[in-house]
Amino acid sequence: MKSLVRFGVSIEEKLLARFDDLIESKGYVNRSEAIRDLIRDRLVSEELADKNAESIGTLTLIYSHDVRELSDKLNEIQHHNHRIIVSTTHIHLDEHNCLEVLILRGKTRQIQAIADRLLSIKNVRHGKLTCTTTG
Repeated sequence: MKSLVRFGVSIEEKLLARFDDLIESKGYVNRSEAIRDLIRDRLVSEELADKNAESIGTLTLIYSHDVRELSDKLNEIQHHNHRIIVSTTHIHLDEHNCLEVLILRGKTRQIQAIADRLLSIKNVRHGKLTCTTTG
């Protein structure tokens, strides 16, 4: 079992009340787990600030397959970066719109560069990159 350390925190009553409301709405059973998650999130953010850190990313793209040569452009970039893009899921949302989710693994700067390139292609309607580390 991991050893736990207890520590005290001084905090304004109103701020604590707001925090308690937030963690209750998120389903936390206690403050300790919520604070641990906040600490982990901040540590991951710090790791991602190092552009040479190893990270994992998910990139979500929405686009219309009706746009001429758009799929070809997206595929060309993905094939060129096959060592970083470890998986891709393509879903037909309706007769015109597609969703692609890419899982990327590599240095943060590499992942960001690929995401920027894909997101900046004309007629990609929306997209978002989310990165994390194993902590």
